Amino acid sequence: MKQLLRYGALIGLLLASLARAELTIEITQGVDKPTPIAVAPFGWQQPQAMPEDIASIVEADLHRSGLFEPMARQNMLSFPSTAGEVYFRDWRQGGQEYLLIGNIEPQAGDRYLISFELFDVLKEQRLIGETLSGNRRQLRRMAHTIADKVYEKLTGIPGAFSTQIVYVTAQRFSKDNYRYQLQLADADGANPRQILDSREPILSPSWSRDGKKLAYVSFETGRPAIYIQNLATGAREKVTGFRGLNGAPSWSPDGRTLALTLSKDGNPEIYTLDIATRKLTRITKHYGIDTEPTWSADGRSIIFTSNRGGQPQIYQKELATGWIERLSFDGDYNAKAHLTQDGRHLVMVHRERGVFNIAVQDLKTGRLDVLSQTSLDESPSIAPNGSMVIYATKQAGKEVLSVVSLDGQVKYKLPSKQGNVREPSWSPYLQ
Repeated sequence: MKQLLRYGALIGLLLASLARAELTIEITQGVDKPTPIAVAPFGWQQPQAMPEDIASIVEADLHRSGLFEPMARQNMLSFPSTAGEVYFRDWRQGGQEYLLIGNIEPQAGDRYLISFELFDVLKEQRLIGETLSGNRRQLRRMAHTIADKVYEKLTGIPGAFSTQIVYVTAQRFSKDNYRYQLQLADADGANPRQILDSREPILSPSWSRDGKKLAYVSFETGRPAIYIQNLATGAREKVTGFRGLNGAPSWSPDGRTLALTLSKDGNPEIYTLDIATRKLTRITKHYGIDTEPTWSADGRSIIFTSNRGGQPQIYQKELATGWIERLSFDGDYNAKAHLTQDGRHLVMVHRERGVFNIAVQDLKTGRLDVLSQTSLDESPSIAPNGSMVIYATKQAGKEVLSVVSLDGQVKYKLPSKQGNVREPSWSPYLQ
């Protein structure tokens, strides 16, 4: 199994040279006819420089989605910040279908008020008019929230720009001296923050459904153990450290249980762990290798990887009845699966003719589509709105993160400026 082999060769897998895990955006593909939209610079009536260019952040989010083509600022005839300053004819002549304007006002206590309006240029109609409030540190988050609202209004799909990602990096100092870091960043790679620093490997970060905790595998004691860490306080605790494999933690939808892989009884099997009582329940019992559990959205079943049929494939077990069903059939290897929130699509690592790619299977029709064209793709994680998948891959010998839309039309990369990144996990919606 790919995940188990990874545990047996961790030192070779996570080599990198990295000082700071700042990610950049490289858009490589969008839809054929993206929607034209103008995001005018937000009004700012103060002598000092604007603390954040809100419009630029919103514009970058919409552009990164691949569905929109923002108008270049140098082509704008005016920079309206209120509805009375908007002349729709100018924007129609510029080929724009939508216009977003806004204004930022400083408030007492280092707080800011951001008002924004979205217009349909062709209909000369206001679609959104809202106001947000927050402190200086929340300005980027508010910009992403504005992008979320615009995206949802124009596509009907909730935006995920204000979410976050975690990922693992590593730095090599010498042959036997490494530094591993678990990093947290905005979904666009900005504002990286170190969650854990270790001289031993870190694997399989998994978000709790409320976005407040992470579970992950750390080798800091010399063998794999599963830890839970509170993101707000930094407090962490080891929840399993059995002899053998302790791997692939996955949170239940209610946040009370972890599904995980343990080999404490000899063979790798799927277990659940009640976080409050520490009670373990064995879910699978088979001579094959069962690993990489994840939950259905309703928490009633667990999807996992097993070679019980001879090759790694995806299976699903209903917890109430014990019924086990094989889900994947195409290709000679399918692993590391995740379901979209609606339960319709299964994203996985898929191997065909020796090449590992990210693929999506429609569970209703059975159709499987390969989403990536690189090789050695692994560790897919789905955005909470089900529109995009982030995964780890290699580009020119360098480990990077890539993102692809569920229909394969939109693609972009998130390479680090100074090294390699892997093991991404996309957060749920955050409060």
